[in-house]
Amino acid sequence: MAQRHPTSRAVWLAALLVALAGAVAPAAAGEVRVVARAADRFADIGIARSERERTLAALESHLVDWGRRHLKGDQSLTIEWLDIDLSGTAQPTARGELRTLRGGADAPRLHLRYALQARGATLAQGEERLTDLGYLERLPAVPADEPLRHEKRLLDRWLESRIVPLLGAPQ
Repeated sequence: MAQRHPTSRAVWLAALLVALAGAVAPAAAGEVRVVARAADRFADIGIARSERERTLAALESHLVDWGRRHLKGDQSLTIEWLDIDLSGTAQPTARGELRTLRGGADAPRLHLRYALQARGATLAQGEERLTDLGYLERLPAVPADEPLRHEKRLLDRWLESRIVPLLGAPQ
């Protein structure tokens, strides 16, 4: 005769709650697409190929995360990188790249083309050149040990001023 293991109500209730949570889908977030053509010709996204790939992946991830938090399911934002010049100056070392930050002339510079769409209609599109000459004078909005913190802050400020006001616009 098979023996049954006693199961508490709490375990059954927890299993039921997990099943119900999976059945209730959260509101769909919009989509951010990031394109980088001819990235090998960008002003400064790293010296080594692996560093350039890491830089592009980190910026894309930052933008996609932003889109998950801000875009609705019928909205999409496409960013095409035209040029990137990271803050500071990269110097190769035996352990990889060392980036020296001095402020001013070595400020982050991002050149991009964008298109914001909702329900198939274009809400805004254009080309922007972003820079922050005072990047070392501002407190970072992201943790100090965060890679590309100055570039991410520059993107966040642009998204907040240019894109966010359009998200609630009547369509």
